Formats: sequence, structure tokens, C-alpha cells
Amino acid sequence: MSILVFVEIAEGKVKKTSLEAVAYANGMGGEVTAIAMGEVDSAELSGMGNYGAGKVLHANNAQLNDRVSAAYASVLVGAMDHIGANTLVLANSSLGGSVSAKVAIRKDASLVSNVVELPDTSAGFHVKRSIYTGKAFATVSMDKDNKVLAIKKNAAEVKETGGSASVEVFDVTLSDDDFKVKIISTDKTTGVILLPEAELVVSGGRGLKGPENWGMIEDLAKALGAATGCSKPVSDMDWRPHHEHVGQTGVKVSPNLYIAVGISGAIQHLAGVNSSKYIVVINKDEEAPFFKAADYGIVGDAFEIVPKLTEAIKAANS
Repeated sequence: MSILVFVEIAEGKVKKTSLEAVAYANGMGGEVTAIAMGEVDSAELSGMGNYGAGKVLHANNAQLNDRVSAAYASVLVGAMDHIGANTLVLANSSLGGSVSAKVAIRKDASLVSNVVELPDTSAGFHVKRSIYTGKAFATVSMDKDNKVLAIKKNAAEVKETGGSASVEVFDVTLSDDDFKVKIISTDKTTGVILLPEAELVVSGGRGLKGPENWGMIEDLAKALGAATGCSKPVSDMDWRPHHEHVGQTGVKVSPNLYIAVGISGAIQHLAGVNSSKYIVVINKDEEAPFFKAADYGIVGDAFEIVPKLTEAIKAANS
């Protein structure tokens, strides 16, 4: 079985979610070929051999730097045909979601998103996926010859294999149809760590009483190397920028650790964080709904607990 893995590049580096996709494909067995698009150093690409890729195709075309999904889909379809792959694996990201649908249509493929486990091939090809914002799971049968699997963040463990990968230039021919949609500008949120990519997140709610108290959230996040987030009421009151709003109508996160400080835990907020591996809740109200979803809970005054926690982390790291 030949498997193609689409790897996304951000600031010259392979994204962690794409390394997870490579590791997932390696766990499926068969020959794993990765493909990257746009300008990126070949040394960065060859490093994917350490995660299970036997070969890396590099479509180094300047037109692909703009991340236009139709053009990316054309390249992926061509690459699948080139290596004889009937399976495409990629991260279930904003770009991956758009690209996977286009590839599935053009290849007449079965498509499953939010995949959380390796497929069961004992009797057909069945895949487990997360549904209802992580509240439940569904097992889906993929009956078509061609298959597209979009892997949920943190669903696959990134393991180093000690292998190496050759990097080959993959020449592509793109048409005007691939660029009917043009990206005319891109506005990026600023910050050391952005929420969609964060492995650790510290969020605050109305329990912090005002924007002037957010320094302790930022101090804890800095000590942990985490991103900062907030509840919807906090962003609605302009205590924090709206791109930090975590929840059903904001950013949905899947970090290894989510720390909620002074957040009651409304269902809309839980919908955005329940894919987190571990949830820690700090709240002085022992009846706060968030405690029911927490792996660990601390009942107490955040203004006393958070500074002490931050100092303990700094001391442990020194």
C-alpha cells in the first residue's frame, strides 16, 4: 500500500500536526511518501524520515507559497497518481479541511475528518472519528478504493524512528483554474504562541474581575511556554482581543494541557476545549460546572493560587 502525506509548512518549518500525520501514516503500514509545497529548506524536509516517511516530494513552485487550496489539491492529485497512492493522509487543519474535500471529489474518494485512531482493516476499512465537538465518536466505513483521512490534532503520537528520507523535486503544472480564488492579503494575529497551534493554553474568565488583572495569566503562560486564551464574555467586554476567545463560537483548541482560571464552564466554552488531553480548573466556586469536565481542580482564590503556581513553575525550571 502506497500512502501520500500532505505536510504543511509554517515559517519554514514542518508543522507538528503534519508530523502527527506522517506518524499516523507510518502506523498504517505500507510505503509512506510525504509532499511539501512552496519554499522550504530540503534539510527540513529530509528530517521527516525520522518520523516514518521514506521519501519526500517537494513541489517548489513560488505560486504555491500563497496556500491556495485549489492549487494544493491539484498538486496532491498529481502526486497520488505519480506514486500510485490510493490513500491521502493530512492534518485536519483549516487548510487541510479545504484541500481534503477538493481531493476527495477529484479522486472519487471516501473522506473522513477528525480521525482519532488507526483504521481497523480486519473486515473492510473502518475509521474512528470524533464528532459533536469531541463529545462522542463514530466509526465510519470507507468503501471506495481511494481514501482521504484528515487526522485530528494530538490523535497520533509523534515518534522518532531514526529513519531518513530522500527529497525529490516534484515538478507541477498549474493552470489558471487553480487560481480562480486569489489571496490578496493575510492578517496574522501576533503573539509568541498562537492558540490553534498551542500545546499548552492558559485561559481566564470573568473571575479575574477586570483586564488590569490579566498580568498574572500572562505570567503563568510565559512560565509554561503557553498561549493565552479567554472566555467569550471576556472578549465581548473587550478585556481581551477577540482572537483569544476560546469556545464554540471562537477558537477550538486541542492542547495537551488547558488551564482555566476563573471560568465557570458554560457549555459553549466546553465545546471549544473538550478535546484537550488534560484540563485543570482553578475557581473559588466549588459548584462551577467546569469542575465536572476537569481532570484536576483547585477550589480557591485565583489571585492567591495563580501567582504561587507561577513561582513554583519558575523555581522548577531554574
